[in-house]
Amino acid sequence: MTSDITLFVNPIAGRGRGARAARPALDALRDAGLSVRTVLGHDALRRAREAVADGTGALVAVGGDGMVSLALEVVAGTSVPLGIIAAGTGNDFARTLGLPVRDPAAAARVAAGILKDTGGRAVDLGRVTSGGTAATGTSAAGTATAEAGARWYATVLASGFDSRVNDRGNRMRLPAGRFKYDLAILAELAAFRPVPYRLTLDGGRIVEVDATLVAVGNGTSYGGGMRICADARTDDGLLDVTVVGDCDRTTLLKVFPRVYKGTHLDHPEVTTYRTRTLALDAPDTTGYADGEPLGPLPLAVECVPGALRVLAPDTPVPHR
Repeated sequence: MTSDITLFVNPIAGRGRGARAARPALDALRDAGLSVRTVLGHDALRRAREAVADGTGALVAVGGDGMVSLALEVVAGTSVPLGIIAAGTGNDFARTLGLPVRDPAAAARVAAGILKDTGGRAVDLGRVTSGGTAATGTSAAGTATAEAGARWYATVLASGFDSRVNDRGNRMRLPAGRFKYDLAILAELAAFRPVPYRLTLDGGRIVEVDATLVAVGNGTSYGGGMRICADARTDDGLLDVTVVGDCDRTTLLKVFPRVYKGTHLDHPEVTTYRTRTLALDAPDTTGYADGEPLGPLPLAVECVPGALRVLAPDTPVPHR
């Protein structure tokens, strides 16, 4: 393990929390005896790629899930571990991994301790490509490469009502955190109608259903703790698919608040599947992953086991 690591900073994450988090994180990492190079600004992504190619001991992302999503494009499929200083709005990947949220010094100490002790642990990632045919297999970490146009994600791919909520929530400046998404839900309820979906599971089984939303989880939550795929594991080689059926507004208003505890999965309008690959299609529907827009469906999704090393406790998130 080299003691030279790279701090990858998004200064505008969480309305400026990223910039404020960088200093205490940097101090804690250096106090742990690590030599830290900080990259930020317009060429930060290029410099982060160069650091990984040069063999940096770890890439430590400071920001929210959007910054983690950017970091995945640099470290996924490599031996370089990812540390997370969660300083964004949602911080769902950090929550899933059991890492400190909005406590940069504590998060940095956790990352430094694990880097020195075990060097991190392997977790799965989702990989998305445009088009209607999912891959027929999965890849291990050492061989996982994102083909042209492919995108990695760590938490949840959202489509339907939740992607519309995400789009609206991202445009809202206030309030912060989960309350922003609560307001976005209410705003979207007025106009939304279920749409016809076609799901192809593991290249074979086809499910056609009118659905309010379909969420594809590598992790458990999105939107700052909404546990839409509450039973998802980041170490089982599978994606958890949550389908909320043709709900009227009254039913949706009853079901959605239960997402924060994960108890919505027991509702009769909710169906779940586990699959290695998924072809996802619906008209006039956009996909989001890790809170970032992917583009319109159809999308092909696969779980890539062990695609990422993370500086996180060796304690998988328990099922409900």
